[in-house]
Amino acid sequence: MSFDPRISMITLGVADLAASTAFYEKLGFEKSSASQESVTFFKLKGTVLGLFGREALAEDAGVEEAGSGFRAVTLAHNLASEAAVDEAYAHALSCGAKAVKKPEKVFWGGYSGYFADPDGHLWELAYNPFSENDENGFMQLP
Repeated sequence: MSFDPRISMITLGVADLAASTAFYEKLGFEKSSASQESVTFFKLKGTVLGLFGREALAEDAGVEEAGSGFRAVTLAHNLASEAAVDEAYAHALSCGAKAVKKPEKVFWGGYSGYFADPDGHLWELAYNPFSENDENGFMQLP
């Protein structure tokens, strides 16, 4: 059997499932009917975002729950223009996101900014002039 590289689902450990679910719904994510009292699922284009209690997720993985601050992981949403980045950033803040880095031109030639969800998970909103998105909004690589 060979490994077929892909990400089917991203699960975020959250402190308050109801509050985090409400935050992502305000952002425009649609809660799946597969969601249960202990887990929320959002169907995205090509993957699934899951929200699960932080302690329960650590227990499920068999690791310690302790830890906070920078987790050395970011989630990214690439957009079609600088204006679209600004619009998405303002929308995220209006939904309760914490401003981390206001969108700006960046060293690699693009434009990006960061916000944090209620649990501190970092999201980058970016425009990459060197990599266009396809008709479905997916980033294309050579």
